Amino acid sequence: MKKARTLLRKKCHRKQKNPDSLLCTRVSCILLLLFFSSSSVLALSLAEMQEQATESREIIKRYQVGLEKSRQDVQQISSAYYPSLNIGYQANNLDEAGRVEHRENSSVYAVASMNIFAGFKDRYSIKSAQLKEKVEGYRLKGIEQDIQLYVALHYLSVYERQANLKVTEDALKTLKRLYADGKRRLEVGLIGENELLKIKVDLDNSDITRKKGQADLDKSVQLLGREINRQLRFTELDFKEFSILPALEEEEVYQEKMLTDRSELLALTVLAESASMLVKAEQGAYYPRLDLVGSYSRYDDDFINGSGEVSDEEYRAQVVLSLNIFDGFSRESSVNKARLTVRGLQYDIAELKNSLITTLGNLFIDYRVSMENVEVAKEDIRHAEENLRITQLKYKQGLQRESDLLDAVTNLSRSRYNEVAVIRTVYENAFRAARMIEAFQYQSSI
Repeated sequence: MKKARTLLRKKCHRKQKNPDSLLCTRVSCILLLLFFSSSSVLALSLAEMQEQATESREIIKRYQVGLEKSRQDVQQISSAYYPSLNIGYQANNLDEAGRVEHRENSSVYAVASMNIFAGFKDRYSIKSAQLKEKVEGYRLKGIEQDIQLYVALHYLSVYERQANLKVTEDALKTLKRLYADGKRRLEVGLIGENELLKIKVDLDNSDITRKKGQADLDKSVQLLGREINRQLRFTELDFKEFSILPALEEEEVYQEKMLTDRSELLALTVLAESASMLVKAEQGAYYPRLDLVGSYSRYDDDFINGSGEVSDEEYRAQVVLSLNIFDGFSRESSVNKARLTVRGLQYDIAELKNSLITTLGNLFIDYRVSMENVEVAKEDIRHAEENLRITQLKYKQGLQRESDLLDAVTNLSRSRYNEVAVIRTVYENAFRAARMIEAFQYQSSI
């Protein structure tokens, strides 16, 4: 982009003899400069793509639904604190009248009841549901971080493939020049046809590689577009995030943040706490239950209540105290199952911590090695370029064969591919390390 703007400025400052031509040229330069400026303004940054993905992906919405359901669960369980009101109407037709009940009769009733005490089961059940709501929030945060990581990795893949394509195109240009020079040397008898054919074979192979590289680049752009849930063009990317190699803090700092902030760990920890609340809720079955009940009933000797000749009304207030003495060891099994759930989650937490620490350690090993290899790769490129230059000079003097020249071209391309691969590894480890500590910024709200 900078080179294009520099060339445009140079063209605009050239002297023109014709004033109309000068005006036309200046207008063209201005329009082109505006085009390049607008292109850079419209370029998507990594953060913008991550935000688009987090806002538009259906899988995020699916986890948001799970969070909303957990909120409804809290509200549903909290209903135990409110009284219950039931009304009913009953019509009876007996084969014969009894002493206290007519052959045709009806009754209407209303019952209001409220639990006063149930061994704190309701209290701990609500706490457990509230903690599960937090778990769903952590799961939502975790999937958001995963989506942002996938966007970053696909973005990195596009960068790598366009860099590899540039290496292939440079090699193709070099081989085209060598082939054109070889044809001239063949015409004057300096080389044989078989030597020219060697160059042609490498030229054709490089052209095939270029076409495949272009296809791979196009596919990687489409995959990135899928991650952000929109149609994407390669021209919308400027790769400014890859202009400076990332620098990570010490591994110990990352490990501390990871163990503190990682959503999966927090989710399991809170889930274990929620399970411990369920243990206390299940233990409530060992305590007596106390209920207040108020009822009203009206009896009538007709199917339609209020139309008969005999009626009777009753108002009743009750205090009901109940205690289960034996239920076939059901309570013991429920409490033991809840305790086993807590223990299983504690094992899961320990396993996840060990797995995350190991993964983070391996990431830092790869990061350090790849950072060291960046300078090695750059040095290899300088050596390969110098080797190609010397080989070309000797080739022109007849001191080197075509195979030596083609090897020099191949070595230079391999060195450049190695540099691209090393740089990709640096950024990939940096992105994955950011995911380990939940460092990606964007979070949705619900």
